[in-house]
Amino acid sequence: MAKPRRPFAALLAVFTLVVLALGAPPQVPEAAAADGPTATVSKEEAGAGGTVTVSGQGWRPRALLMMLICGQNMIGGTNSCANSDGRAVTTDAKGAFHKKLPVTEPPKPCPCVIHVATVTGEAAYDDVPFRVAGHPVAPLPKQEGTGGERLRALSARLDGSSGLLTWFGAPPQRSLVVTIANLGSTPTRDPVFQVGTSHGVFAPSWEEQQWRGTIAAGKKAQVKLPVELSAGAHGDYQVSLRYGKKVLVEQPWTVGRPWGVTLFWILLCVVVPAAVFRIGMAVVDKVRPRTAVVAARGGGEDGGGALPWFTPDTLPDGALPQTQTLTQSAQSVQGTQTQHLSAPSQENRPTPKGST
Repeated sequence: MAKPRRPFAALLAVFTLVVLALGAPPQVPEAAAADGPTATVSKEEAGAGGTVTVSGQGWRPRALLMMLICGQNMIGGTNSCANSDGRAVTTDAKGAFHKKLPVTEPPKPCPCVIHVATVTGEAAYDDVPFRVAGHPVAPLPKQEGTGGERLRALSARLDGSSGLLTWFGAPPQRSLVVTIANLGSTPTRDPVFQVGTSHGVFAPSWEEQQWRGTIAAGKKAQVKLPVELSAGAHGDYQVSLRYGKKVLVEQPWTVGRPWGVTLFWILLCVVVPAAVFRIGMAVVDKVRPRTAVVAARGGGEDGGGALPWFTPDTLPDGALPQTQTLTQSAQSVQGTQTQHLSAPSQENRPTPKGST
């Protein structure tokens, strides 16, 4: 009886292993996707004149990348990098790449990084710590007003759209979304940014906004800050983001004209005069004398035959009431008939019979 159960137990064990094997792998790509594009190096240290292989994955397919060796963790941008000895590489269909990079001494002292960033399209980057053998090392400079952090904007955009109320003059609102990288040596906790808006040649008006979160050293984070203009604003504006005394990003913003306000004033100029005219006519109808109203409706108390639009006292000169006109017409017809019934005249009378 025990032998028939062994195949069933073996199949059950195999089925369990298959289910576990199928369920485990998807977690690895999700973790890799959450970290974004990454880069690795074949060795952590090399001397000037050597080479290092840089590999990456998670980048956009067919994206053009630039690889540079930079000093001071790339504080100050590409001015601290060996730009002339950089290399360009294009990712494959899966967003991966492998490329050899010559090792050169950057213009700034270490700590050094190999900076990999996109050239076109959506901004993305990754910095890999790297030591250049024989190159001097110095502490990272501190930014005034902050700690040892060094924030830099990688990309920026304005999210949101105008609604119906904005078309009628409500304040336009957007969200400034900025990807911030901390290139310093210490993390940034709850940084206080300054958001400014400017119109035309006027200087921006700054407003402090605190972002809740931490940007670790050598990492990046997405910062969202609300932006609002005054009511009825329209035209070309510029939104700026400043941290400390340095402007990190400037983003243009074109606001459409609130045509609903113009339409409202046009309708107001048409409707109000029409309403005033109707009210005035109603008042005139109320204060009009009663005699004039009765006469206009076709007669007085005795229901006489006066014309409906004239009173007896206001007949034009030479005008007769309708009854008199009809009486005269009847008399004329009767007189004509009487003349026809009268005796013939002397000229038309026949001569007596036998006369000569």
